[in-house]
Amino acid sequence: MQIELLGAMEIRSNGRIYSIRAKKVRTLLAMMALSPGRPVSYEQLADELWGPRSLANSRNALQANIARLRRLFKPITDASGEEIVRTTYSGYQLEVPAEAIDSHRFLELARRGTSLVTSAPHEATGILREALVQWRGPALMDVQDGVRCRAAATHLNERRLTVQEDLIAARLAVGQHQEIVHELRLLATENPGRERLSELLMLALYRTGQQSEALSVFHHTSKWLGSELGLSPGRALRQLYQAILVQDCMLD
Repeated sequence: MQIELLGAMEIRSNGRIYSIRAKKVRTLLAMMALSPGRPVSYEQLADELWGPRSLANSRNALQANIARLRRLFKPITDASGEEIVRTTYSGYQLEVPAEAIDSHRFLELARRGTSLVTSAPHEATGILREALVQWRGPALMDVQDGVRCRAAATHLNERRLTVQEDLIAARLAVGQHQEIVHELRLLATENPGRERLSELLMLALYRTGQQSEALSVFHHTSKWLGSELGLSPGRALRQLYQAILVQDCMLD
């Protein structure tokens, strides 16, 4: 069985896809899937479902939604007899291994791949590609009403972007300058305030003989940072700009 959070929430088992129509049931599953094997308290679940609005019978309403979630798992657990949603002393707990959840697989692959970008870029490239394959759309795209799910989605989406940057850095390290320029342009356009993307694009352009275009990226980024955020380019971006101006041999 696989639980997927990186896109629309789904449960996959034995070649079948189980969609989750009820929003509150999706939220319950997301909350527990973010911390598999650990109890999530009644209070946290109720707060995520109803926020500051207090329900006189919130415990009963929560139990009713948990029952709906258990019915969703029933076709999957009938054969094994396993209990996937377990009641604990303080709340509820999802009894699945972390590797059954795409967000946890992604984070573990991201951790491994990022650690190898400098020392083993070829290996890092394969692992980081595998990490990004886990994604089907924005994280928790249909479960973002509560504070905790919104925070988790923000963290996962940010991590996805840093993994894309790490993958590009690894590909630059193994000489794939020409192949990544177009992809880098798109990412930099979508994330204009992301200085690391600007750095990587400048380096890729420089290494493909496009020095003037690389310098233009710096000026464009500098203008955007100043007009939109009131900031100047960071030290790393300025140093790269100066190195490109003088055609520093270290850039090769």
